[in-house]
Amino acid sequence: MKALWLTDIHLEFLNDSSFIGFMAELRKENADTILISGDIAQAPTVEEFLLQMEQELQVPIYFVLGNHDFYNGSISGARTAITGMVKKSHHLNWLNISGVVNFSQGTSLIGHDGWGDAGYGDYHNSPVRLNDFLLISELSGLSSNELFNKLQQLGEEAAEHFRKVLPEALRSADHVVVLTHVPPFTEAAWHEGDYCDAHWLPFFACKAVGDVLIEEMKNHPGKHMTVLCGHTHSRGTSAILPNLIVCTGEADYGYPVIQKVFHW
Repeated sequence: MKALWLTDIHLEFLNDSSFIGFMAELRKENADTILISGDIAQAPTVEEFLLQMEQELQVPIYFVLGNHDFYNGSISGARTAITGMVKKSHHLNWLNISGVVNFSQGTSLIGHDGWGDAGYGDYHNSPVRLNDFLLISELSGLSSNELFNKLQQLGEEAAEHFRKVLPEALRSADHVVVLTHVPPFTEAAWHEGDYCDAHWLPFFACKAVGDVLIEEMKNHPGKHMTVLCGHTHSRGTSAILPNLIVCTGEADYGYPVIQKVFHW
C-alpha cells in the first residue's frame, strides 16, 4: 500500500493548467491511495474539485474537511452535500462517515475534520479573529461567549467520533493512522518552527480530540499511532508519546505539494 498525504491544498487558488499539472504530479507517483487532511477548497467548489480529483486519479481518496471547506457556506450545508456526494462515488471517502478503514493487516485509518476548540491557550484574552467567524454561517455574528461554546461543541463532536471508532481501529491493527485537519496537541500546532502562542492556540489546536487520543494510546502501549494534520501551514513532527507521533503539514496558497509518501 503506497499512500500520498496532502493537506491544505486550497485548490481554488489554482488556475486550470496548475490544477492539471498538480494532478499529473500525483499520478506520476503511482500511489494506491490519497489522504487529504482538509482545506481542499471552499464550500461552493469543494465538491467539484473532489470529483475532478476522482476522475483524474482513479484511486481511493480518503479525506476530512478543514475550516476553509466551509467558507462562503455553512458547516451543516457542506457536510450534507459531501455526504450525498460520497454515497454516489466509487473512490471518494469522507472519514467522518467512513468508520474504520483497514489498509493492511497491520495498519488501519480513521479520521474526522476536527476544529480549533478553544481548549488550549487563552481564548478569552485573545485578539485573534479568523475569517471563519465571518465566512462560516454557524460562526458569524456570535458574541465571544457564544463563539466559545460553539467551538467547544465542534471539538467535542470530533472527540466523540474518535471515542467511537478508535477502539475498533486498535483492535484491528497495531498501527492506527489518524487523519484530521486541526492539530490535536499544542506541540503539533507549529508556526514557523515554533508553536502557536496562547492567543492563536485556541483556534489552531483541538484539545478535545487530543485528550481522547492520548488516553487511548497510554492504555495501549503496544500499539502505535500516526496523526496527519495541517491547518497551521507550517511543518513539524512531534512525539507526544513513544507510541504517538503527530505530523503537521506545511502549505503555501497556490502551491500544493505532496507532504509525504507512506508505504504500509
